[in-house]
Amino acid sequence: MIVVGSDHGGLELKEAIKKLLDERGMAIEDCGTDNGDSVDYPDFGIKVARKVSTGEAEKGILFCGTGIGMSIVANKFPHVRAALATDSFMARMSKEHNNANILVLGGRVLDEVTAREMVSAWLDASFEGGRHQGRLDKISALERELMK
Repeated sequence: MIVVGSDHGGLELKEAIKKLLDERGMAIEDCGTDNGDSVDYPDFGIKVARKVSTGEAEKGILFCGTGIGMSIVANKFPHVRAALATDSFMARMSKEHNNANILVLGGRVLDEVTAREMVSAWLDASFEGGRHQGRLDKISALERELMK
């Protein structure tokens, strides 16, 4: 299952990407928001990141105006590697090298076509492991240290 969430600034792009996910036959859980009223992005970033952090969801996609706020909140959670991407190369590399389990997109900086390409690149990519795993192990060790 993939979990998605947005604030008002990312709502339109989230809805477009949900169509792509549906076309790909993916099970989707939408954590909101569901209208254009002004809301606080942390409320929705927390919902998505918590589900990925606890393993309730394998991966997620977050949307806000720029993607910056959602990236900040999501990366507060253990085991979350949220990557803000602005093009398909970044989206693909976030999976291949960083094993990003949350992709973050800016609804006010990306058009729908570009975002669809980015999400497809991220979903189709695979973590390469190898030297990249050692780097992720260092991040995991830091998480454990900070949680003491």
